[in-house]
Amino acid sequence: MLKVEHLTKVYDNGTVALRDVSFTVEEGEFLVVIGLSGSGKSTLLRCINRLVEPTEGRIVWNDVDITALDEAGLRRVRREIGFIFQEFNLVERISVLQNVLSGRLGYVNPWWSLMYYFPPEERQRALEALETVGLREKAHVRASDLSGGQKQRVAIARALMQEPKLILADEPVASLDPVLAHSIMGYLERLNREQGVTVICSLHYLDLVQRYATRVIGLREGRLVYEGTREDIRRLSDEEFKRIYGEEAQRLGG
Repeated sequence: MLKVEHLTKVYDNGTVALRDVSFTVEEGEFLVVIGLSGSGKSTLLRCINRLVEPTEGRIVWNDVDITALDEAGLRRVRREIGFIFQEFNLVERISVLQNVLSGRLGYVNPWWSLMYYFPPEERQRALEALETVGLREKAHVRASDLSGGQKQRVAIARALMQEPKLILADEPVASLDPVLAHSIMGYLERLNREQGVTVICSLHYLDLVQRYATRVIGLREGRLVYEGTREDIRRLSDEEFKRIYGEEAQRLGG
């Protein structure tokens, strides 16, 4: 279980990105975070694995207080938490296989990783991860030669190399067309359902939220303003919609 308790983040320039946010995520949930750009979604995900340091509050993962860990403890916890970025975050000059292998850096000899050396069993593991996302035949292609959808699938394969118990996905389909978006979300859904990986994913589009989420939270100006299930989102009232997206927001398509 993940517990976020009274989480606040104030950046050095005075921007308050999160304001006293609290919620829990049960093991095996597919939680989607919704809200406008600037509502605090990305900051929230980055605070959970301390890519961004919280200003106040606690984040507890399986009874471990992540916010209190030293560097060695944080490295151990991050092995269990995969992160998928909106902008893919691949090293484009190296091969797809090497990018996927980088997800294993927390498990191998650091000197080996500096030379991109990985034991044969790790290379086989990477090929199997690529097989899972349908890209094994691209293993030796430069990452720069892939399409956007393929790059995001490589990012998922890289996260799989960590053998994660939790995946954080920050707007993973924001730059993709609707068909590719459903393809990427489908991979995350299978990991959630078939392997029991807990997923926390930020999204903009409510049709994707209704299709893939088991539970939803909504942020507005850094505050938690909504909690509900997939069914609740399908019955979202105009009042609830405006609470999340603002009085000026208009719903399209009913």
